[in-house]
Amino acid sequence: MKDEIILAIESSCDETAVAILKNGEELLVNTVNTQIKDHQRFGGVYPELASRLHLHNITKVVSFALSLKGFDYNTITHVAVTGGPGLPGALQIGVMAAKTIAQYLNVPLISVHHLAGHIYANEYVTPFQYPLLALIASGGNSEIVYLPSPMHFEIIGETEDDAIGEAFDKVARSLGLPYPGGVWIDKVSQDPEIKTFPLPKPKVDGYNLSYSGLKSHLVRLIEKEPKDENGNLPEDVVKSYARSTEVHFINQLLDKLHQAALDKNVKQVVVGGGVSANSYLREEVKRRFANDNIDVVIPPLWCTTDNAAMIAKAAHHMIPLGLFAPMSFTSEPNRSLEDEGK
Repeated sequence: MKDEIILAIESSCDETAVAILKNGEELLVNTVNTQIKDHQRFGGVYPELASRLHLHNITKVVSFALSLKGFDYNTITHVAVTGGPGLPGALQIGVMAAKTIAQYLNVPLISVHHLAGHIYANEYVTPFQYPLLALIASGGNSEIVYLPSPMHFEIIGETEDDAIGEAFDKVARSLGLPYPGGVWIDKVSQDPEIKTFPLPKPKVDGYNLSYSGLKSHLVRLIEKEPKDENGNLPEDVVKSYARSTEVHFINQLLDKLHQAALDKNVKQVVVGGGVSANSYLREEVKRRFANDNIDVVIPPLWCTTDNAAMIAKAAHHMIPLGLFAPMSFTSEPNRSLEDEGK
Protein backbone atom coordinates (compact mmCIF):
# COMPACT_ATOMS: atom_id res chain seq x y z
CA MET A 1 0.00 0.00 0.00
CA LYS A 2 1.09 3.55 -0.70
CA ASP A 3 2.34 5.45 2.35
CA GLU A 4 0.18 8.29 3.63
CA ILE A 5 2.37 11.40 3.69
CA ILE A 6 0.74 14.56 5.08
CA LEU A 7 2.34 17.97 4.64
CA ALA A 8 0.79 20.30 7.26
CA ILE A 9 0.94 24.08 7.65
CA GLU A 10 0.04 26.15 10.73
CA SER A 11 -0.12 29.97 10.68
CA SER A 12 -3.06 30.90 12.90
CA CYS A 13 -1.22 33.33 15.19
CA ASP A 14 2.48 34.04 15.71
CA GLU A 15 4.17 30.84 14.53
CA THR A 16 4.83 29.82 10.94
CA ALA A 17 5.10 26.04 11.07
CA VAL A 18 5.39 23.10 8.69
CA ALA A 19 5.39 19.37 9.46
CA ILE A 20 5.44 16.13 7.50
CA LEU A 21 3.76 13.05 9.01
CA LYS A 22 4.08 9.53 7.60
CA ASN A 23 1.27 7.01 8.12
CA GLY A 24 -0.04 8.93 11.12
CA GLU A 25 2.88 7.86 13.31
CA GLU A 26 6.29 8.89 12.00
CA LEU A 27 6.97 12.60 12.26
CA LEU A 28 9.52 13.16 9.51
CA VAL A 29 9.76 16.93 9.80
CA ASN A 30 8.55 19.48 12.34
CA THR A 31 9.83 23.03 11.97
CA VAL A 32 8.54 26.19 13.65
CA ASN A 33 9.49 29.81 13.05
CA THR A 34 8.27 31.85 16.03
CA GLN A 35 7.53 35.57 16.10
CA ILE A 36 7.55 36.01 19.89
CA LYS A 37 10.51 38.41 19.96
CA ASP A 38 8.91 40.55 17.26
CA HIS A 39 5.74 41.01 19.33
CA GLN A 40 7.30 41.45 22.78
CA ARG A 41 7.59 45.23 22.46
CA PHE A 42 3.80 45.40 22.01
CA GLY A 43 3.11 43.23 25.08
CA GLY A 44 1.12 40.82 22.93
CA VAL A 45 0.54 39.68 19.36
CA TYR A 46 0.13 42.58 16.90
CA PRO A 47 -2.10 41.06 14.16
CA GLU A 48 -0.91 43.14 11.18
CA LEU A 49 2.73 42.44 11.99
CA ALA A 50 1.96 38.73 12.39
CA SER A 51 0.45 38.60 8.90
CA ARG A 52 3.41 40.39 7.33
CA LEU A 53 5.88 38.06 9.02
CA HIS A 54 3.94 34.96 7.90
CA LEU A 55 4.03 36.25 4.34
CA HIS A 56 7.76 36.86 4.64
CA ASN A 57 8.50 33.47 6.25
CA ILE A 58 6.10 30.94 4.70
CA THR A 59 8.12 30.16 1.56
CA LYS A 60 11.35 29.84 3.53
CA VAL A 61 9.80 27.56 6.16
CA VAL A 62 8.16 25.29 3.57
CA SER A 63 11.38 25.12 1.54
CA PHE A 64 13.41 24.35 4.65
CA ALA A 65 11.03 21.56 5.68
CA LEU A 66 11.09 19.96 2.24
CA SER A 67 14.90 20.10 2.13
CA LEU A 68 15.37 18.06 5.30
CA LYS A 69 16.45 14.41 5.02
CA GLY A 70 16.46 14.65 1.24
CA PHE A 71 12.66 14.47 1.27
CA ASP A 72 10.93 13.86 -2.07
CA TYR A 73 7.93 16.20 -2.22
CA ASN A 74 6.36 14.00 -4.90
CA THR A 75 5.58 11.44 -2.18
CA ILE A 76 3.13 13.83 -0.46
CA THR A 77 -0.38 12.37 -0.56
CA HIS A 78 -2.31 15.07 1.37
CA VAL A 79 -1.88 18.72 2.35
CA ALA A 80 -3.38 19.93 5.64
CA VAL A 81 -3.66 23.46 6.95
CA THR A 82 -5.15 25.30 9.90
CA GLY A 83 -8.41 26.72 8.55
CA GLY A 84 -9.42 28.49 11.77
CA PRO A 85 -9.88 29.89 14.28
CA GLY A 86 -7.12 32.48 14.39
CA LEU A 87 -6.04 35.89 13.14
CA PRO A 88 -7.70 36.52 9.75
CA GLY A 89 -4.62 37.70 7.88
CA ALA A 90 -2.36 35.08 9.43
CA LEU A 91 -4.72 32.23 8.54
CA GLN A 92 -4.97 33.39 4.94
CA ILE A 93 -1.22 33.13 4.39
CA GLY A 94 -1.15 29.47 5.44
CA VAL A 95 -4.29 28.63 3.46
CA MET A 96 -2.93 30.21 0.27
CA ALA A 97 0.32 28.27 0.62
CA ALA A 98 -1.51 24.98 1.27
CA LYS A 99 -3.82 25.47 -1.70
CA THR A 100 -0.88 26.22 -3.98
CA ILE A 101 1.00 23.08 -2.92
CA ALA A 102 -2.08 20.82 -3.06
CA GLN A 103 -3.05 22.07 -6.49
CA TYR A 104 0.48 21.71 -7.84
CA LEU A 105 0.75 18.14 -6.55
CA ASN A 106 -2.91 17.34 -7.35
CA VAL A 107 -3.54 15.87 -3.90
CA PRO A 108 -6.46 16.29 -1.44
CA LEU A 109 -6.61 19.36 0.79
CA ILE A 110 -7.66 19.16 4.46
CA SER A 111 -8.77 22.14 6.55
CA VAL A 112 -8.14 21.47 10.25
CA HIS A 113 -9.57 23.25 13.28
CA HIS A 114 -6.72 24.71 15.34
CA LEU A 115 -8.11 23.39 18.64
CA ALA A 116 -8.61 19.91 17.18
CA GLY A 117 -4.89 20.02 16.53
CA HIS A 118 -4.12 20.90 20.15
CA ILE A 119 -6.27 17.98 21.30
CA TYR A 120 -4.80 15.42 18.92
CA ALA A 121 -1.24 16.52 19.72
CA ASN A 122 -1.61 14.16 22.68
CA GLU A 123 -1.52 11.19 20.32
CA TYR A 124 2.22 11.76 20.00
CA VAL A 125 2.21 10.31 23.53
CA THR A 126 -0.36 7.51 23.28
CA PRO A 127 -3.43 6.48 21.24
CA PHE A 128 -6.77 7.89 22.36
CA GLN A 129 -9.31 5.89 24.34
CA TYR A 130 -12.91 6.96 23.81
CA PRO A 131 -14.92 8.46 25.34
CA LEU A 132 -12.43 11.05 26.53
CA LEU A 133 -12.35 14.57 27.87
CA ALA A 134 -10.03 17.29 26.58
CA LEU A 135 -8.99 20.43 28.40
CA ILE A 136 -7.86 23.26 26.12
CA ALA A 137 -6.04 26.06 27.93
CA SER A 138 -4.32 28.82 25.99
CA GLY A 139 -4.11 32.56 25.41
CA GLY A 140 -7.39 32.54 23.54
CA ASN A 141 -9.23 29.47 24.81
CA SER A 142 -10.38 27.80 28.01
CA GLU A 143 -12.66 24.90 27.11
CA ILE A 144 -13.62 21.44 28.33
CA VAL A 145 -14.48 19.23 25.37
CA TYR A 146 -16.11 15.79 25.37
CA LEU A 147 -15.13 13.36 22.58
CA PRO A 148 -17.36 10.26 22.39
CA SER A 149 -15.58 9.17 19.20
CA PRO A 150 -12.82 10.35 16.82
CA MET A 151 -13.28 13.93 15.50
CA HIS A 152 -16.58 14.34 17.36
CA PHE A 153 -16.36 17.39 19.65
CA GLU A 154 -18.91 18.53 22.24
CA ILE A 155 -17.98 21.65 24.23
CA ILE A 156 -19.42 21.11 27.71
CA GLY A 157 -17.59 23.94 29.47
CA GLU A 158 -15.94 27.19 28.43
CA THR A 159 -14.89 30.56 29.77
CA GLU A 160 -17.63 33.14 30.04
CA ASP A 161 -15.13 35.97 29.59
CA ASP A 162 -11.29 35.92 29.51
CA ALA A 163 -9.31 32.83 28.56
CA ILE A 164 -6.85 31.66 31.20
CA GLY A 165 -3.77 32.54 29.13
CA GLU A 166 -5.11 36.02 28.41
CA ALA A 167 -5.75 36.55 32.13
CA PHE A 168 -2.24 35.31 32.97
CA ASP A 169 -0.78 37.85 30.53
CA LYS A 170 -2.70 40.75 32.06
CA VAL A 171 -1.72 39.91 35.64
CA ALA A 172 1.90 39.42 34.56
CA ARG A 173 1.92 42.84 32.89
CA SER A 174 0.75 44.41 36.17
CA LEU A 175 3.58 42.63 37.96
CA GLY A 176 6.13 44.02 35.50
CA LEU A 177 6.85 40.61 33.96
CA PRO A 178 7.65 40.28 30.21
CA TYR A 179 5.44 38.83 27.48
CA PRO A 180 4.38 36.03 27.23
CA GLY A 181 3.12 36.54 30.77
CA GLY A 182 1.98 33.00 31.52
CA VAL A 183 5.48 31.67 30.87
CA TRP A 184 7.04 34.17 33.28
CA ILE A 185 4.43 33.59 35.98
CA ASP A 186 5.39 29.92 35.86
CA LYS A 187 9.12 30.73 35.93
CA VAL A 188 8.94 32.86 39.08
CA SER A 189 6.54 30.43 40.82
CA GLN A 190 8.73 27.33 40.80
CA ASP A 191 9.40 27.27 44.56
CA PRO A 192 6.42 25.52 46.24
CA GLU A 193 7.35 27.28 49.49
CA ILE A 194 6.34 30.66 48.08
CA LYS A 195 3.56 32.09 50.23
CA THR A 196 0.17 32.28 48.54
CA PHE A 197 -2.91 34.16 49.69
CA PRO A 198 -6.63 33.43 49.38
CA LEU A 199 -8.59 34.79 46.42
CA PRO A 200 -12.33 34.85 45.63
CA LYS A 201 -13.66 31.75 43.91
CA PRO A 202 -15.80 32.58 40.87
CA LYS A 203 -19.32 31.16 40.97
CA VAL A 204 -20.01 29.82 37.49
CA ASP A 205 -22.69 27.32 36.48
CA GLY A 206 -21.90 23.83 35.27
CA TYR A 207 -18.45 23.21 33.86
CA ASN A 208 -18.02 26.80 32.70
CA LEU A 209 -15.18 29.07 33.78
CA SER A 210 -14.56 32.74 34.51
CA TYR A 211 -11.30 34.68 34.79
CA SER A 212 -12.20 38.32 34.19
CA GLY A 213 -13.30 39.19 37.73
CA LEU A 214 -10.43 37.32 39.34
CA LYS A 215 -7.93 38.99 37.01
CA SER A 216 -9.35 42.46 37.71
CA HIS A 217 -9.28 41.82 41.46
CA LEU A 218 -5.60 40.87 41.28
CA VAL A 219 -4.71 43.90 39.15
CA ARG A 220 -6.38 46.22 41.67
CA LEU A 221 -4.49 44.60 44.54
CA ILE A 222 -1.18 44.91 42.68
CA GLU A 223 -1.81 48.59 41.96
CA LYS A 224 -2.05 49.25 45.71
CA GLU A 225 1.27 47.54 46.51
CA PRO A 226 4.19 49.88 47.41
CA LYS A 227 6.89 50.09 44.75
CA ASP A 228 10.50 51.26 44.73
CA GLU A 229 11.78 54.49 43.18
CA ASN A 230 11.86 52.80 39.74
CA GLY A 231 8.23 51.70 39.99
CA ASN A 232 9.12 48.03 40.56
CA LEU A 233 7.58 45.65 43.07
CA PRO A 234 9.79 43.76 45.56
CA GLU A 235 10.80 40.32 44.30
CA ASP A 236 9.03 38.45 47.10
CA VAL A 237 5.79 40.32 46.36
CA VAL A 238 6.01 39.45 42.64
CA LYS A 239 6.59 35.79 43.47
CA SER A 240 3.69 35.69 45.93
CA TYR A 241 1.27 37.21 43.44
CA ALA A 242 2.54 34.99 40.61
CA ARG A 243 2.21 31.80 42.64
CA SER A 244 -1.22 32.75 43.98
CA THR A 245 -2.42 33.58 40.46
CA GLU A 246 -1.08 30.33 39.05
CA VAL A 247 -2.61 28.15 41.77
CA HIS A 248 -6.05 29.78 41.77
CA PHE A 249 -6.37 30.07 37.99
CA ILE A 250 -5.38 26.45 37.38
CA ASN A 251 -7.34 25.03 40.30
CA GLN A 252 -10.50 26.49 38.80
CA LEU A 253 -9.74 24.65 35.54
CA LEU A 254 -8.97 21.36 37.23
CA ASP A 255 -11.91 21.47 39.64
CA LYS A 256 -14.27 21.68 36.67
CA LEU A 257 -12.32 19.15 34.60
CA HIS A 258 -12.25 16.58 37.38
CA GLN A 259 -15.98 16.83 38.04
CA ALA A 260 -16.80 16.62 34.34
CA ALA A 261 -14.60 13.54 33.89
CA LEU A 262 -16.36 11.73 36.73
CA ASP A 263 -19.81 12.76 35.51
CA LYS A 264 -19.10 11.66 31.94
CA ASN A 265 -17.41 8.42 33.01
CA VAL A 266 -14.55 8.91 30.54
CA LYS A 267 -11.61 6.57 30.02
CA GLN A 268 -9.06 9.27 29.34
CA VAL A 269 -8.31 12.95 29.97
CA VAL A 270 -6.00 14.94 27.68
CA VAL A 271 -4.79 18.53 27.91
CA GLY A 272 -3.63 20.92 25.22
CA GLY A 273 -2.79 24.52 24.41
CA GLY A 274 0.00 26.82 25.52
CA VAL A 275 -1.02 26.78 29.20
CA SER A 276 -0.62 22.98 29.23
CA ALA A 277 3.12 23.72 29.46
CA ASN A 278 2.59 25.18 32.94
CA SER A 279 4.51 23.08 35.46
CA TYR A 280 1.90 23.35 38.23
CA LEU A 281 -0.88 22.24 35.87
CA ARG A 282 1.15 19.28 34.62
CA GLU A 283 1.81 18.05 38.15
CA GLU A 284 -1.59 18.84 39.61
CA VAL A 285 -3.69 17.22 36.87
CA LYS A 286 -1.90 13.90 37.49
CA ARG A 287 -2.45 14.19 41.24
CA ARG A 288 -6.17 14.97 40.82
CA PHE A 289 -6.81 11.81 38.79
CA ALA A 290 -4.39 9.47 40.58
CA ASN A 291 -7.15 7.38 42.17
CA ASP A 292 -9.85 7.56 39.52
CA ASN A 293 -8.78 4.87 37.03
CA ILE A 294 -8.73 7.51 34.30
CA ASP A 295 -5.71 7.73 32.01
CA VAL A 296 -4.21 11.25 31.99
CA VAL A 297 -2.27 12.30 28.90
CA ILE A 298 -0.09 15.43 28.81
CA PRO A 299 1.50 16.57 25.54
CA PRO A 300 5.28 16.89 25.26
CA LEU A 301 6.47 20.44 25.85
CA TRP A 302 7.43 20.86 22.19
CA CYS A 303 3.79 20.25 21.26
CA THR A 304 2.14 22.70 23.68
CA THR A 305 2.79 25.78 21.58
CA ASP A 306 1.40 26.20 18.05
CA ASN A 307 2.96 23.79 15.56
CA ALA A 308 2.06 21.93 12.38
CA ALA A 309 2.70 18.44 13.79
CA MET A 310 -0.57 18.65 15.71
CA ILE A 311 -2.41 19.76 12.54
CA ALA A 312 -1.01 16.74 10.69
CA LYS A 313 -2.08 14.38 13.47
CA ALA A 314 -5.67 15.68 13.42
CA ALA A 315 -5.70 15.53 9.61
CA HIS A 316 -4.71 11.87 9.77
CA HIS A 317 -8.01 11.14 11.53
CA MET A 318 -9.99 13.19 9.04
CA ILE A 319 -8.82 11.23 5.99
CA PRO A 320 -10.77 7.99 6.66
CA LEU A 321 -13.86 10.12 7.37
CA GLY A 322 -13.54 11.78 3.97
CA LEU A 323 -13.30 15.25 5.51
CA PHE A 324 -11.57 17.04 2.64
CA ALA A 325 -11.81 20.71 1.71
CA PRO A 326 -12.52 22.09 -1.77
CA MET A 327 -10.00 24.44 -3.31
CA SER A 328 -12.60 27.17 -2.92
CA PHE A 329 -12.70 26.97 0.88
CA THR A 330 -11.83 30.06 2.90
CA SER A 331 -10.30 30.42 6.33
CA GLU A 332 -12.70 31.00 9.24
CA PRO A 333 -11.30 33.19 12.05
CA ASN A 334 -14.22 32.23 14.32
CA ARG A 335 -14.56 28.60 13.25
CA SER A 336 -16.58 26.42 15.64
CA LEU A 337 -14.97 23.28 17.03
CA GLU A 338 -18.34 21.53 17.32
CA ASP A 339 -18.81 21.76 13.55
CA GLU A 340 -15.58 19.83 12.98
CA GLY A 341 -16.09 16.29 11.79
CA LYS A 342 -19.65 16.89 10.58
